[in-house]
Amino acid sequence: MVRPTLVTGGAGYLGMPVVDELAGAGWTVRVLDVLVHKGQRSLVPGLEGRGVEVISGDIRDPAVRRRALQGMEQVVHLAAIVGDPACARDPELAQGVNVDGTTALVADARAARVRRFVFASTCSNYGRLADPTVPIDERGALAPVSLYARQKAGVEAALLNGAQGPIDVICLRFATLYGVAPRMRFDLTVNEFTRDLWADRDLQVFGEQFWRPYVHVRDAARALRLVLEAPREDVAGEVFNVGRTGENYRKRDLVELIRSQTDRGSVSFVERTEDPRDYKVSFDKIARVLGFHPEMRVADGVAEIIAALDERRFPDPFGPGHTNIP
Repeated sequence: MVRPTLVTGGAGYLGMPVVDELAGAGWTVRVLDVLVHKGQRSLVPGLEGRGVEVISGDIRDPAVRRRALQGMEQVVHLAAIVGDPACARDPELAQGVNVDGTTALVADARAARVRRFVFASTCSNYGRLADPTVPIDERGALAPVSLYARQKAGVEAALLNGAQGPIDVICLRFATLYGVAPRMRFDLTVNEFTRDLWADRDLQVFGEQFWRPYVHVRDAARALRLVLEAPREDVAGEVFNVGRTGENYRKRDLVELIRSQTDRGSVSFVERTEDPRDYKVSFDKIARVLGFHPEMRVADGVAEIIAALDERRFPDPFGPGHTNIP
């Protein structure tokens, strides 16, 4: 049964593909988004044209939360100050949105009798592994090292320990996203590297030896739909890594993939040992339980980004509208 669903951050980089996935399947979808990034407001007419209700507001506002939750049975919570640079720039804002705002949203969702709450978390929670060549699964110890990851891990713990009462909570730890989306970001590793080399720039790569997992933004959106559709007994109270085990790469591997598709630009590597994040991740659980298998690989995403840039779909790919810092 398809239930009315609220998507917070629904006009964002991941939010837009999520809404497209749900609305395309005929779901009743409402979006709550503060629309703080340049160009986001231009996306609203397209959403409304598909029958999606859009509320422009901040999840820290109690009246906005109550309005957004009215009549909703499921929540996909994507709204956040996302990533280490954005959180480090304004830690107080990050605390207010990522922790306090999320806690208040879940409490209000419980009061509104929401049945299912899907929390967008991150594989950055794993931090630095003793042996990063061995993929870690959802049972592994968390060792978050950035403010962003510490906040996500802390909220996860509170949700999964039942601090917010009887509501089905599912936590999704996303691999690093990439790929073309309506609210395009070029401050994500694959997207940024591809753009810079396509533009014939000098790309300086720091910490090329560290491992990270990657997943295409549309595959991530599809995973969210599968979680919403899954039987309660398969997902309630569970954590799922979202990605593909074979899509763990070092930055030097990403550069090689991009260089195989363009000969523009130049690359220099600067070894960095102080970055403590170094992890490979296992995604076997989501494949086993939900039958989720990403359709895109990083090489496909690189080709997609290059084609979009060649077509001038982004008039200024270096512009401020394509980063996660307003």
